[in-house]
Amino acid sequence: MFSKIPQRLTAPLGLLSDSEKLAFRSQAGGLQKLAGVRNIPETDSYWNQYVTLFDSPSEVFSLITPNDIRRALSDAPENIATLIRVICSRLFNLISDHTFPAPSASVSALATSFIKAGAGSAERNTTKEVLNCLRVLQRVLPVVFEMEGGEPGSFEIDVFWKKVEVDEPEIRPGQQDETPQFVIEDEDEDEDGTNSAALPSSTPPSTSISKKQLPSLGERLFSSIVDLLFCCGFTLPMQIQKDHYKINYVIWEKGIGSTIDPGPSHQYDNNKTEVLRLLLVLLSRQIYIPASSLFSRPSMYTLHLVQNLPRRDVLTILCSLLNTAMNSPQAQPMTINSMAGKLPYNHLVFKGEDPRVNLVAICFELLVVLLDFQSGSARDVVVGTNEQQTSAPTARTNAFRYFLMKLHRTQDFQFVLSGVLGIMEHEVMNMNNILPGARKSTPYMAENIIFFWKMIELNKRFRAYVLDSEQGLDLIAYLLCYNLEIKDKPQQHGVCRALSYIVQTLSAEPAFGQRLTNPIKASLPSKYPAPGTAADFLINAIYSIVATTSGQLNSLYPALIIALSNCAPYFKNLSITSSTRLVQLFTSFSNPLFLLSDEGHPRLLFFMLEMFNTIILHRLSDNPNLIHGILAAHKTFEDLGTFTLARGLREIKRVQLAREDQARKLSLDDKRKSRRISREDHAPEEKRNLLDKDDENDNDQVPVANQTTHSDPEIGNTTTTEPIVSPSEPATSARPSERAKGKMKERRSSSSLDAGSLERIAAAGIGRNGFVPTPEWVASWQQGLPLDIVMLMISELLPKVQEMQTSQKASSASTILDFLGSVTLVDVLPPAPPLAPRRFVWSEASIIWLTSLIWGEIFVRGMTPLGIWNSTNIRLFYVKHSQNQQRQITETVSSVVGGLLGRTNSETSVSRPRA
Repeated sequence: MFSKIPQRLTAPLGLLSDSEKLAFRSQAGGLQKLAGVRNIPETDSYWNQYVTLFDSPSEVFSLITPNDIRRALSDAPENIATLIRVICSRLFNLISDHTFPAPSASVSALATSFIKAGAGSAERNTTKEVLNCLRVLQRVLPVVFEMEGGEPGSFEIDVFWKKVEVDEPEIRPGQQDETPQFVIEDEDEDEDGTNSAALPSSTPPSTSISKKQLPSLGERLFSSIVDLLFCCGFTLPMQIQKDHYKINYVIWEKGIGSTIDPGPSHQYDNNKTEVLRLLLVLLSRQIYIPASSLFSRPSMYTLHLVQNLPRRDVLTILCSLLNTAMNSPQAQPMTINSMAGKLPYNHLVFKGEDPRVNLVAICFELLVVLLDFQSGSARDVVVGTNEQQTSAPTARTNAFRYFLMKLHRTQDFQFVLSGVLGIMEHEVMNMNNILPGARKSTPYMAENIIFFWKMIELNKRFRAYVLDSEQGLDLIAYLLCYNLEIKDKPQQHGVCRALSYIVQTLSAEPAFGQRLTNPIKASLPSKYPAPGTAADFLINAIYSIVATTSGQLNSLYPALIIALSNCAPYFKNLSITSSTRLVQLFTSFSNPLFLLSDEGHPRLLFFMLEMFNTIILHRLSDNPNLIHGILAAHKTFEDLGTFTLARGLREIKRVQLAREDQARKLSLDDKRKSRRISREDHAPEEKRNLLDKDDENDNDQVPVANQTTHSDPEIGNTTTTEPIVSPSEPATSARPSERAKGKMKERRSSSSLDAGSLERIAAAGIGRNGFVPTPEWVASWQQGLPLDIVMLMISELLPKVQEMQTSQKASSASTILDFLGSVTLVDVLPPAPPLAPRRFVWSEASIIWLTSLIWGEIFVRGMTPLGIWNSTNIRLFYVKHSQNQQRQITETVSSVVGGLLGRTNSETSVSRPRA
């Protein structure tokens, strides 16, 4: 009875292997023909299997490998060109076909179609064919981009961008609404003076026949992708289809520009993801361009998308991506239905990918790529003059950046802020989870952070709204917490750097500083407490980032210290802990080993002094704890005023000798302990004699010293030794033996360095990069240190505080703090200059860095499950394979993001220089 059911019945269900798919790789008429037979005509039936054979994207990516495409490009490049043309042509025709999209079938109808297929009467599935067209292009294009290299070659130009003339104009299928769904007003109009977003959609096409230049294949491909994004029955519900026009340009979800929520659909979400993936692959042409040529060789695909799309398409795509990203599952309010998906370890129980999460992730990726793009003619236009000079996008440079800048409605700002905040809050809650690994981390955290950065960078009104909102302070606390959480993960150092620039950008706004006197109301993990004010939390967070990374995040320090300097005029009533940590940061930056190890380190000292000066001039009496800490560390400030290279090198040598002494003492202590343990079995008298003799020998070897350990964020633990004499023993008891005297004399001679020795130390290089400090370099920054204000304050207040300390009536700390809280130095200090916060300024290097960070994150996410760009020669950042295949993804993440320049061969996976 069951003998008539064909074997291929199980293939669509994925239960057994499909012989046709296996034959596609092994037989001569399959994939081998692509490289083995030259000049396959476009009309050959061979091409049909590329659109009818596959049932999932994983089958396309596993059955067609980059090496297969690369071999065909080398042996028969015309076949790859034909494949691209045939697939694109089939895609264009399918979109116009009245049978597309094929209606979704029920289980019974699906079974019936399988039985019919066995009888040779299979119905055509146009939806499957469209998806396979998208998948094949996703597989082929990265290899084409790789082979073309940094400059688009003749192959790429001929296939995608060459235009032809015909006698008959092409009519684009579909219909637009008579009025746009959402219009953002702008000053720019089209060259004919009309607003393209408001053009009626039902204008009948011209029927006259004349010579006309058809759009290139690339332009038609982008047009078809846009149509597919808004195709009823494929990516949108059939209910919103109007008449027989299946293309309806409506915003996908409720949010900006739309109050309609069509409801979730896994099938529509999957289809949207596949279309967006092809769009992302087209935009990935950037990663095959060397970083040094990023601005001079812009991607023609991205340029077309940001400059040549109709305004209606730009607005609809932008709002659809925005709303989908901001309506992420993490940003949704907690309901009974949503709780089921957020149960502990739910992601381990229910395997497989969530279509909604995948869609939100790729929407975020496309958003940040489009909003980041500034290459060639897409660079922002410089406006203003001198100090007022800024740059801003226009509708003709990058329409997506421009229209994001034009958002102005309060409800839109609240929608975006709630979406970003919801994702951050969800991730911070995971940090405080009692059950480790109970919740899956958000896969698009980096994109969420970069998108927020783009929002506050491009839209000044949104930035002001965030800082004026009650939720703004919560968001800043979450950003700092997340920075603290990932600071010890090398693979996340690029995101740490982005977070530091965000903090600097916000700190330059007066509204940010004015809110620092408020407490943090957000629920934070217990390991990141927030006592006191927001200023205290900011200081403690920055201190923790700097003091616990041991110089691994040097690129972050300037932005974070500048943020403190920008906020200094608004610091009030800083706690003892915060004040102490500010002084500790200054002391660490003043350490000679840190100062002389890198050319950029003295500027950190400059920013710290600038911060102290601002507090002294604007908030002297409001911060007695900090003033007390500065007075206690007056020696450090005084030493900076007379700092020289020779003195710094002597101090470094002294510390090195102290470390050697400490290491020698520890070694001797270990030896003595081991000898004592070995004597436990001897008689008491013999043991006593041996111990007495051993103690005498030890006194000969190690002089008595008092050792004090200071913690430094850059150089670790530094040990200094100061000889002391115990007051309970006579002076003769501390007299060293002749042997000890000889060793002490040897050490003293080695510590008294001549000029030649100092030059050798400097020439050997102090820092990790072998930087060699010179006296001229030290003088150049030492003479520019703003020490005057601090030294004036110290010279005025230190004698008074010391006098109070010696007085029995006023020796308590509270009395001194009360005095410092009421003191005024108006007659002593110069007038305070106008506030001039240091804003983050974009440069070409920072734009390249952020572009590499964005594409590095996208590259890593694309490695699983499909491996979209795997085994291709990426040129924008370093790519390296891990030797341990079990940890391939972890190693990849740790080495992509933050990569700037360089290239490697196609056999490597991904490598990311640290921040």
